[in-house]
Amino acid sequence: MKVSLLYLTLLALACLFFGGCATSGRSDRAEVTAAQILGNPDYRAISFSAWRTTERSDELASTVEELKEDLRLIHAMGIRIFRTYNTQRYPQVAHTLQAIEELREEDPDFEMYVMLGAWIQCAGVYSDSADHSRGDTEFNRLEIERAIELAQAYPEVVKIIAVGNEAMVTWQPHHVAPGIILNWVNVLREARADGRLSKDLWITTSDNWAALGGEESYHNDDLLELLRAVDYVSLHTYAFHDSYYKPTFEWAVEGDAGLPVVEQRKRAVARSIAHQKSELEAARAYMTENGIHKQIHIGETGWATRDDSHYGPEGTKVADEYTSKLFHDAMREWTDSAGISCFYFQAFNEPWKSSTPDGSESHFGLFTNEGQAKAVIWDLVDAGVFEGLGRNGNPVTKTFDGDMDRLLDTVEAPVIFKFVP
Repeated sequence: MKVSLLYLTLLALACLFFGGCATSGRSDRAEVTAAQILGNPDYRAISFSAWRTTERSDELASTVEELKEDLRLIHAMGIRIFRTYNTQRYPQVAHTLQAIEELREEDPDFEMYVMLGAWIQCAGVYSDSADHSRGDTEFNRLEIERAIELAQAYPEVVKIIAVGNEAMVTWQPHHVAPGIILNWVNVLREARADGRLSKDLWITTSDNWAALGGEESYHNDDLLELLRAVDYVSLHTYAFHDSYYKPTFEWAVEGDAGLPVVEQRKRAVARSIAHQKSELEAARAYMTENGIHKQIHIGETGWATRDDSHYGPEGTKVADEYTSKLFHDAMREWTDSAGISCFYFQAFNEPWKSSTPDGSESHFGLFTNEGQAKAVIWDLVDAGVFEGLGRNGNPVTKTFDGDMDRLLDTVEAPVIFKFVP
């Protein structure tokens, strides 16, 4: 059938007038900005790096097809934005952005955005000569330059760049002073000002609540200048870890001892949420008293389901799937109602993160490494949202075969535990 020149001309004019016509299976999309995403419960957030291996290397990075498999799973959960942690060391993040772009091409309804992390570290990091007063200038420069490149290559996907991950809190081996983070934040602000980055891209740093002004020992002029420079504050808070390291946090109390274990756990989680609210408010108070009024969103929080050390049978006994579900649901309820985005840590277990198979850092996922759904998302399995999806060739099934009684058999009463430095 011949198509008239007049028809083609009219079609071209229509595309021009209405902002372009869909191609390659893509429908027209309204531009979504960080300002519209953050604090919006329709854009659920999570932490996602999705390494499936016991160590990281260029050769072991997930393939684009593996990442598409994972992204379909988190999209089915209702996740619409996730955060990453570094840019240049491995190809994982580049593969992830490519996977999103391919999924967007394949399915006009696939929507996913990224908070792109740039890792910042001190000079001599992970050595006896670590100098926390100086940054690793060359490494940090390459991280920021790569972040700019990736944001330029995927402007419809990358909506936020976070400079550093827990890079100021002093217990981390890579920590630096706030002035070093501020320097790289300003480099990104300059790139945004001169048009190399979108004017709508937001810039932040993601750190523990204490290092963001929640504890007085971190208060200084450079921190205040940094808090003024970022577009919003990305704050980490972990009642899970505080159950061991923070004596003032009452994970368990004597008055609960005679109650059923499930009720004790519910009360302990309620105290955990209250504790995390207080940490966020401590950082907010520091900002407010210094005339800084910025949004605060939660860049990380989570609850591991297994541990062979501090949080397991010999420690605070906080790590199990039942408590993880209670905590997750309570966090989502609080943050959704308060207009706070919560980048929940994390989507999948990652074996590389712990030195032993049962270390807690490898068990924060909502999915196991094999792709089983933990108790926190059993209801989504029942709802059929993962139908036809899976991981590592496995369909999505439930841990404990979905048997709540079996799961509860693994849950012990909270214990009063006081860490002595």
